[in-house]
Amino acid sequence: MMSKTYKKLIATRLSDDFRSAIDIQELPIPTPNSGEILIRNKFAGINAGFDTLLCKGNVPYVNLTPPFDLGVEAVGEVVEIGEEVNTIQIGDAVATTVRGGGYREYQVISAHQAIKIREAIPEVLTLMPTGMSALVALEEVGEMKSRETVLVTAAAGGVGHIAVQLAKLAGNHVIGVCGSEVKAKLLESLGCDRIINYRNETLDTVLQQEYPNGINLAFDCVGKQTFDTCVEHLAVRGRLVVVGFISEYANDLESVTQPRIYQKLFWKSASVRGFLMPHFSEYAEEARDRLLDLFYTGKLKVAVDPREFHGIEAIPDAVEYLLSGQNCGKVVVKF
Repeated sequence: MMSKTYKKLIATRLSDDFRSAIDIQELPIPTPNSGEILIRNKFAGINAGFDTLLCKGNVPYVNLTPPFDLGVEAVGEVVEIGEEVNTIQIGDAVATTVRGGGYREYQVISAHQAIKIREAIPEVLTLMPTGMSALVALEEVGEMKSRETVLVTAAAGGVGHIAVQLAKLAGNHVIGVCGSEVKAKLLESLGCDRIINYRNETLDTVLQQEYPNGINLAFDCVGKQTFDTCVEHLAVRGRLVVVGFISEYANDLESVTQPRIYQKLFWKSASVRGFLMPHFSEYAEEARDRLLDLFYTGKLKVAVDPREFHGIEAIPDAVEYLLSGQNCGKVVVKF
């Protein structure tokens, strides 16, 4: 018998600490209106950086006032449909990427916002929107070509391990930066050409000694010193895409006093480019379909972190786990 209530996670206040900003609510399970569907979420993806920034009030394009719902990507099963829903049936597996629809056991959304998938498995959470971000950032912002040298930081993370594979599929030499032997083994299995474990080697030294002509495309999710090193080693006409800066999400931004970076970029005609998926929404559908096809045909491997998190109550632990850098692949919570 289906429960009459469900739990969801909300932000009740703005705070630098995710755990202190949130609360769990228990509410009646909603009934879908015309054109809507009710989904029982089975898995949700953890986006610790976005979650933290959102609860700090540091996401300018959202600018929410508490209380507000949290979580984005989820996969689940349709358990009820409203009138005039013709494209989806009860029992269908679907994926959703609605902000506020992830960290909850049930959600009601418009039928057209749901993406039908073969099975509600956690691997799909790595493709939407995480993998979509990797693909669009590399191709549209980074202008990725073939036979280039591509460097990916946080390469064993949810976004990074997809970026590594997409760069390899495009015919590039790929350098993956990570912080443990377990992560290095994952990158080796994905075909990474040069793996740099920054706990054993220095990124700057390796690039200086082994890549004297520089990096054509850097895909950076880390920031701070890693960002500085990537800028330093860009090739002529090299591009650095800022996909995130997880090293500073949980703290105040570091103040830096040094020469402006245009003197490093100008003489090499190099560039630094920011990427935020909402600014490239016109590419989302094609990217999603291509990634699903690559996954279903076995051309793209998806890594889900083996550590298990169960239930709404485990989400703060999952966020802190991801921010600690221990994860290998996508971190998910199971409902």
